[in-house]
Amino acid sequence: MGTLAVFFAIDGHLIWAGIFICGASILDFLDGFAARLLKAYSTIGEQLDSLADIVSFGVAPGAILFTLLEFSLFGKNQPIYEIGANWYEWMILFSAFLIPVFGAIRLARFNANPVDEPFFRGLPIPANGLFWASLGLMLELPRYQELLQLLYSTENLVIMGVFMSGMMVITMPMFSLKPKSFGVRENWYRYLFLALSIVLLIAFNVYGIALIVFLFILMNLAFYLLKVKY
Repeated sequence: MGTLAVFFAIDGHLIWAGIFICGASILDFLDGFAARLLKAYSTIGEQLDSLADIVSFGVAPGAILFTLLEFSLFGKNQPIYEIGANWYEWMILFSAFLIPVFGAIRLARFNANPVDEPFFRGLPIPANGLFWASLGLMLELPRYQELLQLLYSTENLVIMGVFMSGMMVITMPMFSLKPKSFGVRENWYRYLFLALSIVLLIAFNVYGIALIVFLFILMNLAFYLLKVKY
């Protein structure tokens, strides 16, 4: 699904790219359950999971951002050898490559860290994938025209690309959505996040996906500043 998302994103079909990234995120969430159900644990499986993650949630989002930057700069999607850009515009386009590069750094650091912590260090790469998938879906479902004109400006796209890339490699703790138990006392922040996420999805449809990712970042930033322990 990640590979299909890359192909569709490069070809300018961002709604299909977004759909396949969302599908990949569902499978990524379920693969752990499948491994436990089938009792199929292996080192190769762990490595394949990371390789699939970098394609689905690193390379594919980078391709979406590259195409969005093409639209913002030139008003159209075109083969790369036909792009008549100056050096400054090429630098803007190539800023999209920060996403797969920083995503790879994030996954490599996660795999190399033997410490079993009950939280993530930095933004999980599937959340990055879902954020850019939602931008692809929003472009095809223009519900808020004024918002989209602001959101898809070249400057804001570059800022979002740099911000999301940085969030993946930051060492700030971020809570996991996979609880060890279902008690309210030890999982109140997870239930709060899920409740707010449902509200955002109902209220804003696909626009809510990007808002949920920002909500996740803001909640973790607040918890970090307030020294809330997970």
